[in-house]
Amino acid sequence: MGHVHYTVADLERQAAFYQDIIGFKLHWQNGNAAGLGAGGHDLLRLTEVPGAREVPGTTGLYHTAFLVPTRWDLAHLLKRIAETRTPIQGLSNHLTHHAIYLPDAEGNGIELDWDLPQAQWPRSYAEMMANHRGLHPNEVFSALEDREEEWQGVSEGTTVGHVHLHVDDLDAARHFYHDVLGFDYPLDFENAPAQLRNSAAFMSAGGYHHHIATNTWQGEGAPQPPADATGLRYFTVLVPDADELARLKARLQAEGIAGEQTDEGWLIHDPAR
Repeated sequence: MGHVHYTVADLERQAAFYQDIIGFKLHWQNGNAAGLGAGGHDLLRLTEVPGAREVPGTTGLYHTAFLVPTRWDLAHLLKRIAETRTPIQGLSNHLTHHAIYLPDAEGNGIELDWDLPQAQWPRSYAEMMANHRGLHPNEVFSALEDREEEWQGVSEGTTVGHVHLHVDDLDAARHFYHDVLGFDYPLDFENAPAQLRNSAAFMSAGGYHHHIATNTWQGEGAPQPPADATGLRYFTVLVPDADELARLKARLQAEGIAGEQTDEGWLIHDPAR
């Protein structure tokens, strides 16, 4: 996964939140736009739109997961959150990864992740759901002992691990991301509990636990956000080469899905837009 791009109401406030709390570096700022990350490629881009406002109950972003390379990084993130008394929404051990959930300064969902070694991942949804549990803060803080040096913000190995979306039609989202774009279902998704299977889908490439997730937790037929809403403008999916991009364009054309070339790449809209 590549960078995500948000519309924001207050660029200064959002940029400060991601630097002060999440440990990002400001890569660049040009007028009403900025790029942030861990010192390499941008992970997050922000564009300020005067009068933009948070509009709940619509399709769009549920959360962006920023994946750190070590337990030590995750521990320092939780330490920073505690030191600044930043509200969080929960901590979970998903057996594939440890996660901290919180909103940013404008209500966009954040999941801060560290992946467990893949050999330890569950092999079925039954195993995952039977053992999934909350994550005690002390279990995270124990990793502060892993290294002695001072934390300087998130490491350069930090990436966008996955993007989780609110959609209006789960079948349409599955068709778009699985059948057209070619993301796989991890594990034995058909054997997931019905309540989960009927309201969400988790998809990935290369055997990962998930790169894309979609849900209808805002309700089937949830409306699209208005033009002046804060939140997700777009997210990026990186493909390995020009041949793969050409294959994807051919699949999209066969489905009658139009796209356009932009400075960022080939722009398309999913069914929930």
